[in-house]
Amino acid sequence: MITAVPRVISVGPMPPEKLAYALARYSRSPDSIRESVKWVVDHDSSKFFDSFYFQYGHASIADLGHLALCFEGVSELVAMELEDEQLWDGQARSSRYQNFSLSGFVTPPELDAGAAQAYQETAGWMLGAYREIHSKMVEHLREKLPRPEAMKADAYERNIAARAFDVARYLLVLGVPTGVGQVTSIRTLERQIRRWKASEYAELRELGAETAAVCSAPPECTLPGQPVEALAPTLAKYVDADPYPGMARAALKEWARANLAEAPERPAGLVELTKTRETVAEIAATLLYSVTEWPFAELHELVSGWSRARQMEVLEAALGPRGKRDELLREFRGGPYAFDFLVDLGAYRDMHRHRRCYQTRQAHTWKHGFAKPAAIDEAGLDAVYSGALEAARMAAAAMPEAAAHYLLPFAARGRYLFKMDFAEAEYIAKLRSGVKGHFSYREVAWGMKTEMDRVEPELGRLMEATPPWVEDPLVR
Repeated sequence: MITAVPRVISVGPMPPEKLAYALARYSRSPDSIRESVKWVVDHDSSKFFDSFYFQYGHASIADLGHLALCFEGVSELVAMELEDEQLWDGQARSSRYQNFSLSGFVTPPELDAGAAQAYQETAGWMLGAYREIHSKMVEHLREKLPRPEAMKADAYERNIAARAFDVARYLLVLGVPTGVGQVTSIRTLERQIRRWKASEYAELRELGAETAAVCSAPPECTLPGQPVEALAPTLAKYVDADPYPGMARAALKEWARANLAEAPERPAGLVELTKTRETVAEIAATLLYSVTEWPFAELHELVSGWSRARQMEVLEAALGPRGKRDELLREFRGGPYAFDFLVDLGAYRDMHRHRRCYQTRQAHTWKHGFAKPAAIDEAGLDAVYSGALEAARMAAAAMPEAAAHYLLPFAARGRYLFKMDFAEAEYIAKLRSGVKGHFSYREVAWGMKTEMDRVEPELGRLMEATPPWVEDPLVR
């Protein structure tokens, strides 16, 4: 009897750099993976990485080794930056299901003692208002939504509490701490750390340095019997701050100041769809969108009317500081459908997790005002709600800009551009409009559907979406 040679061979857990080394050797050798794994046991993977990844630029090698890292006690502001990576898989603590009222807050390292005290008083007051809103919203929802006989009491209470968090979370500020778990390749993590080290936020710069240090040491949490070696010691040596994105955006801001008028003031919709017509105009408009307060539709129309030479000035401003190994800014990527969202931060945090699209956000701001759930007025809580938001806005006005962002509540509106193909638009509209979702992003998803109906009626008819007025509030 002839025994079949197995075609599928599993490879057990090993340090990320060693795994990448084994798979890279496998791709360059006629040997079985068994021989490649034996090889890396006796050879130094750090020397291989030094030569082939960091010196010769064989970047795909670093996609073969993955690391699981968890970031605990980081601010929501920094969590947003951690997750701002397209090649990213992970989860963060959900503001829809967990009580953040006892978690305290992260104080921006940039603040001196006096400003830190003012920040802490305001952040503490916001958490107090969050607790009050949640408690009273639970009472309001119990009266509005009596428990069905067929529903168990504990399931009913969980659903009521969760729906109350959907409202109360609008008062969470970006300074509240959260936890983020991620799994990324060595290559992606290298890019992340270099970006974090160049951040405007001191907390994120410190976290970048701490992450590099963690990579040079054995993992803290492992299963018994697993090998205990440094995670990615070679990576830790090659993660200097990446100045290019900041320099490029500074150059773009300067170009915009010299060549663009102030953003037009007009009532803006929750979702506005622009079908881009030409690649150079699309890129130029997206680059300028990222450093201005212009709505994308007006900016795209304006830029599309410029000469090719003037459009190229924008691209050249972004490319001027670029070094040989610097990747293009994300604004150079795109899709035919550009959705401009003017939404609250909470909705953006939920929509941000969609990776099969290209996202650009404008700077955090207080200028677009605050969203307010209808339930706030229904429950007679407007005084508490509006008073807390105004207190945060006034306190932030006296702080340095980067630190002031920590007081931005989830209710604060901002502009976010999502560029994608039709398949992704159809997927998001269908998924995010369902009755289990948060009412804020349900409205965004429905807006995507109605905007596609307007711009591409034939395709719009193919998009399934649940209107926001169709509700089942006791379903999660």
